[in-house]
Amino acid sequence: MSEKKKIQEAIDDLTLALLYLTRFQDREGSQFNEIAWKGYDFDALERLDAAELIMDLKNRRGGSYKYAYMTEKGRNKAREILGELNIEDQELYERFEFRTIKPEEADEAADIEQACFPANEACTRENMKDRIQAAADLFLVAMDRKTGKMAGFLNGIATNENSFRDEFFTDAATHDPQGRNIMLLGLDVLPEYREQGLAKELVYCYCRREQERSRNRLVLTCHEEKVAMYNKFGFRDLGQSVSQWGGVSWHEMEIML
Repeated sequence: MSEKKKIQEAIDDLTLALLYLTRFQDREGSQFNEIAWKGYDFDALERLDAAELIMDLKNRRGGSYKYAYMTEKGRNKAREILGELNIEDQELYERFEFRTIKPEEADEAADIEQACFPANEACTRENMKDRIQAAADLFLVAMDRKTGKMAGFLNGIATNENSFRDEFFTDAATHDPQGRNIMLLGLDVLPEYREQGLAKELVYCYCRREQERSRNRLVLTCHEEKVAMYNKFGFRDLGQSVSQWGGVSWHEMEIML
């Protein structure tokens, strides 16, 4: 039999789980962030803040807001607690695991890229492998828990450059691990997994993760018919991009972190 948790530890775990279960998106700030009302034990909230499981922001008068932000560390910990208590999570997290790609999954990612983009726009298998070798930590994959299949992924490279250029797609050496901006190179979701909110969740998870890494912004290029979708995700249209990747025209869009 496992050792029982001490009362204080149990209070902290249950408080974190409740914050996670009652969280909602911060529509007035960055909509990819998630907040929860702080109607719980004050000492427990302070301990969770100190452990970087939540962010208890202070207002200009030195007091606290009535809500706290969930950190990725806190979200992961909360999901562990829910698992221990056999409590159901949100449907997407019950079905999918969101994590960094593994090197041995490069071929699977390349296959998905070929299925999601026309040949003139898709990343080649060789470039995909080079990109994963150089910047695996900038890949976020959604894995189907039941089948073990990769349902989709979002990937990019880091740079201190501000505008998109075609070389980012083909030259993994353009990646600067210390770069403050992320150039997104592809949002891929297999057809059978679309229209379930998976693309948005990949984007929001990616935003939160890179925000906590102190990145400044995410930049992407897309066709005109996708501008409205990315607007809903919180991206701002910057107009026509200089990129001519695949021999076609693109819109350049950004989201501030």
